[in-house]
Amino acid sequence: MNWKGLILVAIATSATAASASAQTSATDEIAKYRQMLADGNPAELWEMRGEELWKKNAGPKNVSLEQCDLGKGPGVVKGAYVELPRYFKDAGKVMDLEQRLIHCRMNLQGLSREEATKQPFAAQGKPSDIEAIVSYITAESRGMKMATPTDHPAEKAAYEAGKKIFFYRAGAHDFSCATCHGTDGQRIRLQELPNILNKANAQAAYTTWPAYRVSQGEVRTMQHRLNDCFRQQRFPEPGYASDAITALTMFLAKNAEGGVYNAPALKR
Repeated sequence: MNWKGLILVAIATSATAASASAQTSATDEIAKYRQMLADGNPAELWEMRGEELWKKNAGPKNVSLEQCDLGKGPGVVKGAYVELPRYFKDAGKVMDLEQRLIHCRMNLQGLSREEATKQPFAAQGKPSDIEAIVSYITAESRGMKMATPTDHPAEKAAYEAGKKIFFYRAGAHDFSCATCHGTDGQRIRLQELPNILNKANAQAAYTTWPAYRVSQGEVRTMQHRLNDCFRQQRFPEPGYASDAITALTMFLAKNAEGGVYNAPALKR
């Protein structure tokens, strides 16, 4: 190799090293930023509001959600989220948390489906009751290990359906969930992309949702997170609380089995 070739190699090596250093530095700074804010996570405000809504009489029947069975008996919220999604005999299907809340709001409080699903995601000047209630319920599982059941045939079927959705390629970019989250070491801009097929990565990712998004000033649920993923893949927007999203959530939750739940968390 002549001297010009050596110079080009040296420049390329230097550029690669600089890029890697910049990425590492950016990742470290984001981690520091999150740590600075962690002691005062605004999600606590959503948790408090959610508890009030859980205990407040509402709907045509003027009752609270305190008799809602999330899988551990009527009114029990402690530890419920780490065992969701799961099969519910009274509904005859597998449900995630948001589907179950819709069921309870309709059957206990007498709301119509339209009323029970109104404003699932907050917008400017339009807070979401659902995001608040989800914040409260999920916080009651903080520190517990993920243990989503797959004993019932319907739970096994939901897991397999979720797995197929995870690997299904389509849309304008021919993407799938696995395109971004099926390989180690991937990132988009400054954001690292966890490999959900890696157990440790799956645990770290799933156990930190819902989360307060600093960039949006709102707590966002797993339903919102998956909705946004489909948007970025240029897929059609999934129906809110659809069985397809519950199946995908089942796949993600089961992959995170054994991980210690630590949410609502804080994200940029």
